Order: sequence, then structure tokens, then C-alpha cells
Amino acid sequence: MNLDGQNNSTPSKNPAAGIRYELFLRCVHCGLCTSSCPTYTELGNENDGPRGRIQLMRMVADGRAGLTDRMRRHLELCLDCRSCETACPSGVQYGRLIEPFRLADEQSDHRTEKKYDWFREIILFQLFPYADRMNLLLWPVRWMQRVGLFGLAERMGLLKLIPGRMGRMIPLLPPPVAPGPKLPKFLPAVGRKRARVAFFVGCVADAMFRPVHWATLRVLQQNGCDVFIPPGQGCCGAIHYHAGDSLEARRMADANLVAFELDRYDAIVVNHGGCGAMMKEYGLHWRDGLQPHREKFAAKVKDINEFLDELGLIAPQGRIEATATYHDACHLGHAQGITAAPRRLLAAIPGLELRDLPESNICCGSAGTYNLREAEMSDRLSQRKIENILSTGAQIVLASNAGCLLQIQREVRQRKLPLRVMHPMELLDLSYRGLRPE
Repeated sequence: MNLDGQNNSTPSKNPAAGIRYELFLRCVHCGLCTSSCPTYTELGNENDGPRGRIQLMRMVADGRAGLTDRMRRHLELCLDCRSCETACPSGVQYGRLIEPFRLADEQSDHRTEKKYDWFREIILFQLFPYADRMNLLLWPVRWMQRVGLFGLAERMGLLKLIPGRMGRMIPLLPPPVAPGPKLPKFLPAVGRKRARVAFFVGCVADAMFRPVHWATLRVLQQNGCDVFIPPGQGCCGAIHYHAGDSLEARRMADANLVAFELDRYDAIVVNHGGCGAMMKEYGLHWRDGLQPHREKFAAKVKDINEFLDELGLIAPQGRIEATATYHDACHLGHAQGITAAPRRLLAAIPGLELRDLPESNICCGSAGTYNLREAEMSDRLSQRKIENILSTGAQIVLASNAGCLLQIQREVRQRKLPLRVMHPMELLDLSYRGLRPE
């Protein structure tokens, strides 16, 4: 008999077996994390909060309970936003508990619906991590957007007829914008050279947000950086890792180790929080002979906001008379602890009024692919986020992660709100070039 009064425990290997037990012991169950947890604040269920989930995992680790479907559901509902880490006074590393636990459970889960999950195997694993494949598949969709057919289908409610995760994915597509040319291998610094950096391109970020890449590159140039875009790099591995395929995630991570010649660069610059968080934790995820190299690589990784703030921003001169608010992407604010740097950079833009966003630390509901598989909770959180954004009266909402941008853009578009959704580097780039947002 287990926690739920059921006997349906998983017969496979204990998913907590690979977790250092002292990580569980750091949680003193004070409850200060609960008010920062999106699922707990929405549901009020102790099992859907960080300390409740830690207790569930610890019971499995101790052998006091088998992992039941009901327990697994509480763990699946976690966004892995890691806001509890920011709130925790005891330094509990929640990500180092929930991530390996769920990874081990995924790998040992032989249920038919898991084994033959076509969306996971084809869309998540064979499409999302490859920008070229995404661009090829998106071409007819982009054409439909440009001629108005996509918007017409959306207004008529036809997109709602598409079932399941595909029906969730299609409305997330951003409006068509000119992607710009393919990124070059090198761009020289403007003015006095201050740093030599490598730029991480990624997969979804390049397919969906190449204009953000170009804006980032121009901002780096304006700040005296020689920028290299090494060939051979690819997806950071986060999509596979968080979906339970650690082996393929490691292969992708190792390919990036080969692509970036670490001694040539002062930093590896990343402009999306989810990618940066994954790459900074390469040394934690796999314990093998390459771990020292992974740790050296991780130490070189810098988020663009973090890097420019440490380098010392060369203040832009172009005025942007607008009000804006900034949303803290979870894997930038919580996983990487970067919250003040983006705000300091934005404060340097002449004319810009930056207003505080209520509950900026609460997840928008995107959380990687969470918005595709947990529709109800994701929608509740995105609606909560958009109401907080509207309460600021801002004209522009800024976020430093692809998932957040897609999620918030969808809400803005569906509600027909007069809001511009942008990456901070896009706004800085406009200021450097003396332009204004549309």
C-alpha cells in the first residue's frame, strides 16, 4: 500500500536511485517556496508545490512508497521553472531533484502511450532541434500567413479543430517577418575592440527568431565585440533532456563542445534563457570522462544580458519614447539568477520608461514544451501573465527567451491587444540605430 492507497507502483528501477540523498535533506519544509510556485498558487494543493513534490520523491527514494500514476501526475504538472530555488532560504537545488527523477522515470516508463508517442519522437526529437528542418516545414505556413489564409482560418476558429498537441502548437507560430540573411561566420567589432566572443545560434531560436539573432549580433558589435559564429554547433540538448532522452541530449552537448574552441573566446554568448541554462549545466548532467571539458565549456557560457552588463554597456543614443515592462524568463531569472542585468541595460535606452511587472517571477506557462502537453495549466498561467502585463499600461513587453516570446505573443494576438512583444536586444538595437519600434 502506498501514499495514495493504491498498489499500482512502478515495477521498474527506483527513479530516485541516481540522486544524491543529501539534496533531499536540504529541504526543511518551511513552505516559503509555495507562494512562488505557479501550480501551487493556481491549485492550492500541497502535492503540487515544491516541498510536496520533494516529499513525494523522497518517499520513493526511501522505498516507503512506490511511484504511482497519481504521484507521477503531481510531478508531471511541475513546470520546472525553478522559482522555488530563488525563494528557498536553505539553498535547495530543486532542479537537481526533479530533472533527474523525471528523466529516470521517462527512461523506465514502458507504458504503450509513452513507447509509441509519435509527437515526442517526430516533432520534439526530429523536428524542433533542427532549424533547417523547421524552416522547410514552416515555409507553406509562412506563405499562408502572408496571403492571409492563416489569419482567416484563425478568425473562423478552424485552427481549434486541429486536435491534441498539434492544435496547441500551430497558434504559437509568430507572425511572419523577414528572417534576414543566413548568419555569417564572423562580424567585426565597431570601434575599439573590447572582447572576442562566440555566438550560440540554437535551433528553435534560429528558425523562429533570427531577427533577434541579428539584433543581438549588431548590439555586440556596437559594444566592441568581434563575433564568431562557429560552424558545427547545434541544439543545446534541452529538448531531448527534458523529454527523457539523455543519450541524444548528451550527443548534442558533445557536438557543441567540439564546435566551440574555448581558448579562442572570452565568452560563448547566448540570447535565450532556456538554452543558456542548459549549457551552463552541461557539467552537472553527465558524469564521465568529458565532465571537465563540459565544466570548462559551461564556465564560458554567458547570457547576452549578463555579458553586456559585466562588460559595461556602451550607452545607445537613439530615443525611444515608450513605456515597457520586462518579464523574467524562468530559466534566466531562476535557473541562472539573472534579473537585474536586463533591467540595467534597458534603463540605458533614452526615453524608455520601464515599469515593474507584477508577479514577474511567475512562469508564463510556456516552460519549454509544457504548453503543448499541459494545456489547461499553461493557459491559466498565460492568462494570468497577460493580465499582469496589461495592469502596467505598457506598450511593449520584453522577455529574453523564445518560449516566453511565443507564449505571450499568442495571447496578445488572440486578444487583439495593442502590445508589442520584443526581446530586449531588439529594443537596444533600435536605439543604437536611431530607429523606433513599429
